[in-house]
Amino acid sequence: SIKLRKVPDITLVLIMIFRYITLFLALGLTSCSGVDISLYQGNEPKLDLYSYFTGTTRGWGMVQDRGGKMTRQFVVAIDGKVNQAGELVLTEDFTWNNGEKTQRIWSITKNGAQTYSGRAADVQGEARGIASGNALNWRYDLLITVDGSEWSISFDDWMFLQPEGILLNRASMKKFGFRVGEVTIAFQKEPKQRED
Repeated sequence: SIKLRKVPDITLVLIMIFRYITLFLALGLTSCSGVDISLYQGNEPKLDLYSYFTGTTRGWGMVQDRGGKMTRQFVVAIDGKVNQAGELVLTEDFTWNNGEKTQRIWSITKNGAQTYSGRAADVQGEARGIASGNALNWRYDLLITVDGSEWSISFDDWMFLQPEGILLNRASMKKFGFRVGEVTIAFQKEPKQRED
């Protein structure tokens, strides 16, 4: 006699697939969970965005893909001023290693002792920032043009102030929850001009 294999019920198959997907997502979310910024509350020097970025600042940075390969380098010159509304306005002029020049203008508001919000033309909605000790964490969605198409990339942006006015910045970039690259920048305050 011929024995026929019993075909699994499609409902059971879908349930098993759903369980595997749920487990995968749970593990992914756990591994990508954010760091508690309060861990840095005792670190010095204290970082205040208004104090640091008012005036002229320069930064040297690079973009890496998800495999760690460096894809672009840039230098950014930042002019920071506080306007009449109490916003910190940062004019960022980027010069890329291929000669391209771009600009982004941030308008940043200090909402409390440790919290900030920010807006820019290529930022979707509002950026949200929180500071503690020498650290600040920004989260925002940035519109980036890739091969003629516009993508919304989520940034998890960390800044750490070091002695002698050096500010280290590392941002993780994600699309649909998956890591697509990183941006690393080292900022330095321009020395104040001497008064005659």
